[in-house]
Order: sequence, then C-alpha cells, then structure tokens
Amino acid sequence: MKGGEQDHAGQEKSADMSAPLDVVVIGGGQAGLASAYFLRRAGLSFSILDSEQRAGGAWLHAWDSLRLFSPAQWSSLPGWPMPATEDGYPKRDAVIDYLSRYEERYGLAVKRPVEVEGVRKDGGLFTVETNAGPVRARAVISATGTWRNPFWPSYPGQHLFRGQQIHSARYRSPAEFAGRRVIVVGGGNSGAQILAELSMVADVTWVTPTPPSFLPDDVDGRVLFERATARWRAAQEGRSVDVPQGGFGDIVMVPPVKEARARGELHAVAPFVRFTEGGVVWGDGRQSNFDAVIWCTGFRPALSHFDPLGIVGKDGLLETNGTRAIEEPKLWLVGYGDWTGAASATLIGVMRTARTTVSEIAESLAELR
Repeated sequence: MKGGEQDHAGQEKSADMSAPLDVVVIGGGQAGLASAYFLRRAGLSFSILDSEQRAGGAWLHAWDSLRLFSPAQWSSLPGWPMPATEDGYPKRDAVIDYLSRYEERYGLAVKRPVEVEGVRKDGGLFTVETNAGPVRARAVISATGTWRNPFWPSYPGQHLFRGQQIHSARYRSPAEFAGRRVIVVGGGNSGAQILAELSMVADVTWVTPTPPSFLPDDVDGRVLFERATARWRAAQEGRSVDVPQGGFGDIVMVPPVKEARARGELHAVAPFVRFTEGGVVWGDGRQSNFDAVIWCTGFRPALSHFDPLGIVGKDGLLETNGTRAIEEPKLWLVGYGDWTGAASATLIGVMRTARTTVSEIAESLAELR
C-alpha cells in the first residue's frame, strides 16, 4: 500500500551512510520504536541499532508467564493499538509479537544484532561506534532501557552463600525451582508475580524492605497512567491536583497474584541481616536454610555506551532537562521511567515523551540548516 511504500522509502533514505544521518536511535525496543514512529513522521533520516537477535527488546528476556498490568488497548505504541487478548492482560509472548508486527507495519528496518560499543563527539557530529562499523549522526536518541543493568543489593556474607542467586532479569519459569526452598526479594510487581507462580511448586519466602503496597482489585495500569497523566499536566500548568495516590511500583492484582492471595501465599517478611553458607540469618538471630535467592530488585539505566563522552555521573545518570541531556544538547534519552518522563518505561507512557523528544530534535536540527 502507499503508506508501506512511503515507510520503506524513508528507511532507504536513512540507510545511506555516505552522509551523516539526522538521528541514530540506540535500542530497538518499545522506546526506540515509538521514537522512530515520530522521526518518520517528521521526515528525519534515522537508523535504529539494536543488540537483540530479533524484535521484542527487553521483553525477550522476561519470564515466560509475565503479564502486563494494563489491558491491551492501554498498552499500545503510537499509531497502532495492540490487539486485544482473551484473558484481558497480555502475556510476554503477545507483547513480543506486537512489537515485531509493529516494526513490519511501519517499515522500520531495525539493524540487528548490532552492539553499540561507544558514543563519541567529533566536532558537531556524533560517531556511534559499533561492532558493524561506525555510524555518524547529528543527534542521538538513547533508548536502551534498563534490562542490561540489573541492580543487585549487597548483603554481609553474600559471597559465602553456596546456593543459587539470580536476578529476575534471568528468571524464566518456576520449573527449575520445583521442590526447593527459595527466597524472593523485592516488593514490586515482578516480586509478586514470581512469588505467585513459584508458590505452587516450591517453598517460598517473600522478603520486602517495607510491607508491599497492593492496589485495589479494580485498579490496573490504565488507572495508574491516568493518574500519572493528571499529575503531569498539573505540574506543567503550575497547579495542584487531587489525584489518588498509587504508582507503577505498587502491586497490581493481575489474575495470578489474586490466585496467590486466595491460596494464602501473598504475605511478606522483613529482610534478613546476612547470609550464611546455607541460608540467611534474620533480625532476631534465627537461621534458615535456602537453596536459591531470586533478586527482584529492579534495574538501573543502561548507559555505559556514553562512557567515552564522560557525562555519566557517579549515580549512573545524566543531567537532563526532560529527555534532553544538558551537557550534550543533541543527545536525548527516551524510555527510562520517571527520570526522563512520567511513565515513560511503559508501552503507552513512552508515546508522550517520544513525541516531545522528536519535536525538540526537529526544531534543533532545523536551526543548523
């Protein structure tokens, strides 16, 4: 169809490496695709570099039974709604299929697998160094997300523990933990969902730093996004707004979590104080033996590709104004969560920051012509 022809024609333009591109997008997951959608509409030349073997971004590495906590219609990228699923909350594989079809629909010829080794600045241009050769551009959108930078807490004696330790980034299914004694650490949605399925096959203890915050059964990601949007609009307009609390870190009662609650499994204990060779020591001095620990303790932005620029702080972040880097004003960061845009680490939330980012890029590059 015409639209498809135009999409591919635009991509042909972006594939010409003899001259610098307008934009290089680093990362071909949901944030990279949303950014590319608006870059295409703006008529800018661009290339998307992705380290994965196929479409899907970080969703390729999520555990097999992972569910979104929003219905499909509230989990969509710009331009094309995610197809509805029979059970309401799409699973991991449905999201991967949607992202793959999204690429095809808009003719976004993502280059993969391409590992970005570093980003350098040469005069007014960026050079993105990759294992497939350098790419030059006037501007860069970093959309690498956080999956490659999981956060591991440090506990006394952790190196002594002889059992298995994995991060939720590497967890796939409960099968390998069947019949074992497992600690799940983390009070967010990943901790709750992994606990829910593990509790059916293993002896599980759920450890959270503070008591987990459960949302009402009728509150899901759609409601949370509406609340975040209301607060964001109020902040933009300099006014206050009375919006019920509840954020994306609170636990959404998706069906598996509700089922765990019905079984009496949805309860947590305070953290242990140190490890032993065979387990942990609790605050009251008791010792318990365990076979494995699953750390559901979140992630940090994956920004090591900016090390050559020397702009990443000790906290692992950049100074930004919205999504725009302050020290490198032709560099933008999309999809890293509230740090670079309210709810921007979600499928639907990234649309707003991707749109405003591309608008800023178009205006900035127009000044150079």
